[in-house]
Amino acid sequence: MKRFRAIMAREGTEELALIQTEAQAPLRWFREVYPELDVEQATRLGIACAEQAHLTSFGPLSVPLVSACTVAEVVQLLTYLPLITKAVTTQFHPQQNDLTIRLSGNAGDPDLDCLVVIYCGLALMRLIDLLVGEASEATMHSRWPEPSLLPRETGSVSRLVFDAHFSYLHMPSKTLHAACRFPDPITYGLSITQLQQALARRADTPEFTRRVRASLDESHGMTTIQSVADEFSMSSSTLKRRLTAEGTSFRELLQESLVNRARMRLLDPSRSVTEVATELGYSDLTNFSHAFKRWTGSSPSHFRREHEHH
Repeated sequence: MKRFRAIMAREGTEELALIQTEAQAPLRWFREVYPELDVEQATRLGIACAEQAHLTSFGPLSVPLVSACTVAEVVQLLTYLPLITKAVTTQFHPQQNDLTIRLSGNAGDPDLDCLVVIYCGLALMRLIDLLVGEASEATMHSRWPEPSLLPRETGSVSRLVFDAHFSYLHMPSKTLHAACRFPDPITYGLSITQLQQALARRADTPEFTRRVRASLDESHGMTTIQSVADEFSMSSSTLKRRLTAEGTSFRELLQESLVNRARMRLLDPSRSVTEVATELGYSDLTNFSHAFKRWTGSSPSHFRREHEHH
């Protein structure tokens, strides 16, 4: 811990600051603290870190994690993993009765890849156990060999298998359909919409597409291309040309923003459909209903009822 504190002092941060901002310690710190780190040590360290993982330490994923209705909804959140780390990539391989989630490290250091893959896989399994209230049937398969002196405890570590062809999580159908203890479909739905917007903003998006998308997401009501162009201190024709060059249009971005904002507001039962229409700049409920059905294939009322049933 002394070495970590020395690095934090050098980097101009503190332990409390990392906790308060829900930041992640950079992987390069582990290589600096453990210069002789090998696969065996990395596996043990990954296990130890996973055993200490807290539900509140995953930034924007924390709220949807604890409000998910089923394990399948928990697993869906791996789609938004890039919002909290680029160290691990996930690939989903659904089968008829189960799901395999391949985990790949992106550290460029095989030992650190081992550490972060083991940590992520076991942390997710442990969180699922906590949310379901009992040990699940999920298993973690590591492509690395079993280290010596590995404690075979109960819980997620007892479901860790070594020497696999590649590293992956196996989720049988029974586990995917298991109900979580703190279901809150409204909160989960709102969180998913916010995560989608955050991921879109972080994507490798061309400059003006990204700027217009951010402006629309923060706006109220129906925004015009002229008002956004004024915000950027340029003419609407110039903004239109810039967006065309990036392969999109203001109309497409406006529709994307409107449908995302509409979904988020419709998931809030305290708002009537008429109020949602007004907030989005529609003076007529019929026009809003027609537009929403054109975007999503269902009416606002049907969308709300369908979500409430889940």
